[in-house]
Amino acid sequence: MNRVFTNTVAAELSKLRGLPAVMTAMHGTVAASIVLSAAVAAATDEANVVQVVVQIVPFVQIGFLIVGVLAVATEYEGRQIRTALTATPNRPLFLAAKTIAFVTAAATTSAASVGAALATASVTLRGGSLSFVDSRPLAGAAVYLVLIGLLGFAVTVLFRSLIPPLVTMLAVVLIASPLLASVTEHARWLPDRAGRLLYLSNADPILTPGTGALVLVAWIAVIAVVATWTFWSRDA
Repeated sequence: MNRVFTNTVAAELSKLRGLPAVMTAMHGTVAASIVLSAAVAAATDEANVVQVVVQIVPFVQIGFLIVGVLAVATEYEGRQIRTALTATPNRPLFLAAKTIAFVTAAATTSAASVGAALATASVTLRGGSLSFVDSRPLAGAAVYLVLIGLLGFAVTVLFRSLIPPLVTMLAVVLIASPLLASVTEHARWLPDRAGRLLYLSNADPILTPGTGALVLVAWIAVIAVVATWTFWSRDA
């Protein structure tokens, strides 16, 4: 079973590398991180590279949501999911392997995005030294980007399509979250608002980075459980 699972993960990783839309989204996300960090750094007088990086995270997260959605939605183009499940009829194993493949790809993209943004900000600011950089917000940003992408991945498993989950996730992080945050303190329980505490530790008077991360993980877990059950029980 372990060898079968390892082979399935390898196959899913290979599949992701072979999807032009996914690879374009991953490379585009890294490129966007460079452009955004350069723009933010050029517009600020403060030589703080960490602040520059964390400021672009709300925009860079869009790329991770797109990658998360595409990683699943492409399976349903031309009913490719039937072929995939014929090759791997064990649905929980297939979904677990697909999840690990996505997390691996997302973690690589996240590290590249944060690293590229940090280097770009340092060069643009010229005085922004990397010698005394606080790595905690940067690590938190990298983890957050992977988790928000995983949320998009789980939502797409539930919807089994491209447009509905993409519209839903973008509406939550770009529209619903900012609007609700302006009218109610309970917006802190939204996944992106809670998760941002991983890189903005003092952004909420109640939640800490740890509890904020737990809220985001809870959102992912609940949706993943429902998505896994529906994926296992319904027709491909």
